[in-house]
Amino acid sequence: MLPCQAAEFSLPPDHHYLNCAYMSPMPRRVERVGNRAIAAKRAPSAVTPADFFRHGELLRQAFADLIGAQGSAQVAIIPSASYGLATAAKNLPVRQGQRIVTLQEQFPSNVYTWTRLARENGASVLRVEPEAGPGRGARWNERILESIDTKTAIVALPHVHWADGTLFDLKAIGWRCREVGAALIIDGTQSVGALPLDVTEVQPDALICAGYKWLLGPYSIGLAWYGPRFDGGTPLEENWISRRDSEDFAGLVSYQEEYGPGASRYDVGERSNFILVPMLLEAIGLLNEWGPDAVQAYCRELAGPIVRAAEELGFGVEDEDARGSHLFGLRLPAGMEPGPLKEALSRRNVSVSIRGDAIRVSPNVYNSPDDAQALVEGLSVHSSTFA
Repeated sequence: MLPCQAAEFSLPPDHHYLNCAYMSPMPRRVERVGNRAIAAKRAPSAVTPADFFRHGELLRQAFADLIGAQGSAQVAIIPSASYGLATAAKNLPVRQGQRIVTLQEQFPSNVYTWTRLARENGASVLRVEPEAGPGRGARWNERILESIDTKTAIVALPHVHWADGTLFDLKAIGWRCREVGAALIIDGTQSVGALPLDVTEVQPDALICAGYKWLLGPYSIGLAWYGPRFDGGTPLEENWISRRDSEDFAGLVSYQEEYGPGASRYDVGERSNFILVPMLLEAIGLLNEWGPDAVQAYCRELAGPIVRAAEELGFGVEDEDARGSHLFGLRLPAGMEPGPLKEALSRRNVSVSIRGDAIRVSPNVYNSPDDAQALVEGLSVHSSTFA
């Protein structure tokens, strides 16, 4: 069992930060790397042409290791999840009358992209809704599978729902997509790093992640894995570093029509970011040391007492086999307003989020049983006042 990793972070000791789905705290190791990278800018003459490529290639490989990819060639360096999704949309053909399948109340960046693509091509977007009640998560997965047919061009989903942690069966969904020829595009921002996901098992067409949540990295950088469907595609940008022989600085004016290898053509401009790239590399290195299985197991131990107490107090929680342990929602009892509850928790230095009709709880390896107990006490006190 992975021990508590609070010492790797600089969180205030009197604060109970159960809100990694909002933004992860910065690991000390990542902070040190960032400080060194900032200081290095004092003397740019020390930056060599090789430095434009070295950390980026290491970052691709670290991410490939995290997601079970066979090599790093299919990994692109991106500034945000929306950038990675827009790249996917630019390279996926959609015909008039086809459908793009998404989820009800999915994160906006994974909706707007597909709404525009559908509108521009005479297609439609189908947002699959859950049904309230016992077995909600299992039935939601069934409804997703039922919605995928020969008219489906794209299925764009997360691994877990960003608001309540509902877990989606990506292996079954991927199999169904391949059966009908639809592309499967996964937003892994709220799962990769804390929940195992192996692209060789799921076989998505793309897996896209922002770096500042469960990857424990800085803001404004992310990573994307693009499968064979995207080989030879068209990038959003035409930047110099994504072209063949870009390592030869003296020959850059010998313009190249050919892109560099693999998914590097989809890299954002200034992909060599000398501050953010080393920081994210250090963060993913830490995750590879721990392992997503161990992170999820640690969160499961923390989540158990919270879920049991919440259910006794009348909160609704998704079945254990249909939700993540690192991110889950506590649906409020009838008549209880989320705003006052969140304020009551904040007064106890408990940090969570409100998403829809749920209090979203998202622990990580820096949390301890004391953090879980502080949340339970806050829920109990507020519930007794509400009653």
